Amino acid sequence: MNPDELRERTKTFAKRIVRLCRELPRTQVAKLIGNQVFRSGTSIGANYRAACRGRSRPDFISKPGIVLEETDETLYWLEILAETEVVSAEMLAPLARECRELPAIFVASLNTAKR
Repeated sequence: MNPDELRERTKTFAKRIVRLCRELPRTQVAKLIGNQVFRSGTSIGANYRAACRGRSRPDFISKPGIVLEETDETLYWLEILAETEVVSAEMLAPLARECRELPAIFVASLNTAKR
């Protein structure tokens, strides 16, 4: 996957996170968890874009680590939403699947950059 495609994929993921947060129940728990998933889920693409603009090879190599952390955190919050039954697991399954796929792509990209 080339950088432009990955940039678009992470942006699409962020938009899906925004839509999810709009649909969360209007409870205090959903609001608190929603804030967390919103922040981490939308920062994946923003941090990936920053990595693409890295000023040096070491700069590019360090930023995907942040992207991986944010992806893992997003998956954690999606799991919490499902496991506490704030939202059905079925509704979250496509987002969770994407959260599991993105790290493999970032790691492959990072390994290519290290070579």
